[in-house]
Amino acid sequence: MSWGTELWDQFDNLEKHTQWGIDTLEKCIKFVKERTEIELSYAKQLRNLSKKYQPKKNSKEEEEYKYTSCKAFISTLNEMNDYAGQHEVISENMASQIIVDLARYVQELKQERKSNFHDGRKAQQHIETCWKQLESSKRRFERDCKEADRAQQYFEKMDADINVTKADVEKARQQAQIRHQMAEDSKADYSSILQKFNHEQHEYYHTHIPNIFQKIQEMEERRIVRIGESMKTYAEVDRQVIPIIGKCLDGIVKAAESIDQKNDSQLVIEAYKSGFEPPGDIEFEDYTQPMKRTVSDNSLSNSRGEGKPDLKFGGKSKGKLWPFIKKNKGATPEDFSNLPPEQRRKKLQQKVDELNKEIQKEMDQRDAITKMKDVYLKNPQMGDPASLDHKLAEVSQNIEKLRLETQKFEAWLAEVEGRLPARSEQARRQSGLYDSQNPPTVNNCAQDRESPDGSYTEEQSQESEVKVLATDFDDEFDDEEPLPAIGTCKALYTFEGQNEGTISVAEGETLYVIEEDKGDGWTRIRRNEDEEGYVPTSYVEVCLDKNAKDS
Repeated sequence: MSWGTELWDQFDNLEKHTQWGIDTLEKCIKFVKERTEIELSYAKQLRNLSKKYQPKKNSKEEEEYKYTSCKAFISTLNEMNDYAGQHEVISENMASQIIVDLARYVQELKQERKSNFHDGRKAQQHIETCWKQLESSKRRFERDCKEADRAQQYFEKMDADINVTKADVEKARQQAQIRHQMAEDSKADYSSILQKFNHEQHEYYHTHIPNIFQKIQEMEERRIVRIGESMKTYAEVDRQVIPIIGKCLDGIVKAAESIDQKNDSQLVIEAYKSGFEPPGDIEFEDYTQPMKRTVSDNSLSNSRGEGKPDLKFGGKSKGKLWPFIKKNKGATPEDFSNLPPEQRRKKLQQKVDELNKEIQKEMDQRDAITKMKDVYLKNPQMGDPASLDHKLAEVSQNIEKLRLETQKFEAWLAEVEGRLPARSEQARRQSGLYDSQNPPTVNNCAQDRESPDGSYTEEQSQESEVKVLATDFDDEFDDEEPLPAIGTCKALYTFEGQNEGTISVAEGETLYVIEEDKGDGWTRIRRNEDEEGYVPTSYVEVCLDKNAKDS
């Protein structure tokens, strides 16, 4: 089965078929290219999806991912990220092993096809030229034969005419001989050219064209084989990543199996346990006799001290109602006094650990600057040692501030753990949030007392206890009124308020002052109704209103 013998007369159709074969190959390349684009797009969408549901750093959402179910979900997101990577591998391998290879092969195929059909056209042109020569020789031979016949007839006519001179007869005879000789020469030439043409035609149809068409057939068969190999590669590229994709899926299954519902339940206890005991029974109050009652040892309320009477609100104990009283809204106190004891202890411990890390970071920076200064001192050409003094002083000042902050939080932590007595008013002042969290109200006086919900209430004097009306109880449910602005301030430097109770400001920003520095180095400011907090007094330029100064 050879195209050279079977399709010897189908030159034009073979030319069209081979061009179709190249178009088919280019179509395969385009298909694989679009597949790689789909794989890349799919991988990108998977990565974006995984990133979208990852917990944000330093957010409440991140804290929630301590549960095993949430950890399993994070593992699933990470596995999906790796899963997306395998689709990127598919795209890369298809591009390098199929697209690039086939694109190069197509160029070689086009060049080979062009060369083969060029040889075929050249052979066609040669046989056509031989045919034209044959036709020309044949016409010349035919013409010479006719001329010889006419010359012979003219000679015979002249020879038979008695009136014609002998010279004219001889002349006609010579002319007839010449024509006969020309006809013989044309015949010999025609015979030679015909023999040559037959030889060339035999070579054309039995040698040249079969050879050329055989090359074209082999070229086309190689193209077909190449398509098959590309299809196999296409499948193998997918098959190679199946084990890794299987591992990703196994990782998801393993993460799902690691979920421990009992452990998660225990974490809920640790997260929300207040540390209080349930309240005891409420005693019967007999209004027919003088009102006197004692606080149950198992009550939610803490001991008020020896010999002090209970604070009454319309005949009901405020201590018994603490779990149902609406908590004050506003910024979280710096000392976390709004939290239950157990939760407060955890927050304070976490804060102390963070401050210690920041102190260590600043100390490392100070050591690095000191070493650099020593290098400058030994090698003045490398830099001016005095240029580092400002930075060194700034770092030392930061360390001192952080140490003061750490001492403050450690004191609160010790208080919660029972190592220190209750805080003094001065300690509350140092927190920078005393006035904002504890405005003067009926139940906020001189001495602190921790309530069951973790907030601090103040002891009442015996005299104020008598004057309290039942309506004062409803005041507990009212939201805290925002403090009025007493002036404005302009930020001299940018301050990142990372700790609770502080607020971030940008250099040059103008804000409202709602509380002056109480001697602890902090000024309370407000940006809008929902954003307020403390900034270092040295970071802002304060301008108080005249009325505020007079008051």
